[in-house]
Amino acid sequence: MSAFRVLSNTTIKAPNVSASTDQKIDLTPWDLQFLPFGANQKGLLYHHPTVGSTSNKIELLKFALTYFLEFLPAFAGRLEMTEHEDKTISCSLICNNTGVLFVHAKAENTCVADILESTYLPPIFESFFPLNGYRNYEGTSQPLLAVQVTELVDGTFISCTSNHVVIDGVSALHFINLFTKILRGNSHVKSEPPKLERWFPNGIQRPIRFPFTTDPLEKNHSHDEKINPPERIFHFTKEKIMSLKLKANEEANTNKISSLQAICTLLWRSVIRSKRLSAQEEVNFLLSISVRSRVVPPLPEDYFGNAMTICGVTMKVGELLEADGLAKGAREMNKMIALHSDDKVKNHYESWSKTPNFIKIGSVANNNSLVISGSPLFNVYDTDIGWGKPVIIRSGGSNKSNGKISVFAGKEEGSMDFEVCLPYEILETMGNDPELMNYTS
Repeated sequence: MSAFRVLSNTTIKAPNVSASTDQKIDLTPWDLQFLPFGANQKGLLYHHPTVGSTSNKIELLKFALTYFLEFLPAFAGRLEMTEHEDKTISCSLICNNTGVLFVHAKAENTCVADILESTYLPPIFESFFPLNGYRNYEGTSQPLLAVQVTELVDGTFISCTSNHVVIDGVSALHFINLFTKILRGNSHVKSEPPKLERWFPNGIQRPIRFPFTTDPLEKNHSHDEKINPPERIFHFTKEKIMSLKLKANEEANTNKISSLQAICTLLWRSVIRSKRLSAQEEVNFLLSISVRSRVVPPLPEDYFGNAMTICGVTMKVGELLEADGLAKGAREMNKMIALHSDDKVKNHYESWSKTPNFIKIGSVANNNSLVISGSPLFNVYDTDIGWGKPVIIRSGGSNKSNGKISVFAGKEEGSMDFEVCLPYEILETMGNDPELMNYTS
């Protein structure tokens, strides 16, 4: 059995910041929809063939984090629920410098190869992430950001757990890039502070109020079981991706289908073949799409917070498994995403403000659904924090359920990695699917 020990827990705050200067940030529907959801968990694996002391590097990480929090105080804050006289509540982000959590741990019998070369991630892997089981609405009392450094036999795993109400993937990438600059001694970072104020169209009441307390959120999800589904990694090289994209576009007689849409449809076809579903059954594929460039005028590149919406495609199994099913599925995804114009995005925003609803956690397998998150555009392999370049990026156990897919940029330029969570027998069948394996490695 792999030994795992937490060596220390430290609360880190920004220096020279007074709680009396708290900044209060109103949150948008894009932020608030994630209240009952799990946190973002991402981590980077580093390989150190020669074992040496990491204590100095860890202290440097802590020091850089204190400096970073002075520059970006939202992470050191907490969520605040306010009760109003009309029996509604609102949720805001308070930059009160309560602090972030820094964890130092050790996995004494785990090697880099145990993670890097495994078809299925080992059970101990979930321990490499802090605040497991954390729900975003718990950010009223729990840290909005936690960093963990886990020492392995021949490497290090550095992970972050961040409250999804505070940031989405684009903001997380911005956070990583800023933190890297600080760690590398870039003194000009503070001259370019991110914009913490959220985007609100004209006429939207601020703060947005809910017609209930957080109790329904807790009760609605208190029965969710810890699923821990098996997850398998599928890697696509740049050459295979280009070949698949070309095939999908030629079959659809278009040039609009993206690489990601083609791969999503390929995986979708493989899953429903592996499940042996009947031709008349309906299946769903849900995607999270960025709306930063879809509103007019576009949001600034350094917009800090969530700016995404969830949308989906529903098709019959028979349609997807036809000879031209790859083209049909990818084309439907492309059409659905293209529909999200400025008007549609703003209408959804305003509708949510009037009738709040939240993303449901739990297995989507019973609904014959797949849901994907992440983006191959978030490339962190050029990020050097003084530990060398990472060898992989992976996500933690938060929000993992049967049917969940996470996508990352691969280490090689133009490649992609997909973490697929499904029952073991389905993943094994996918691993023997000729169409899928023709494009993966």
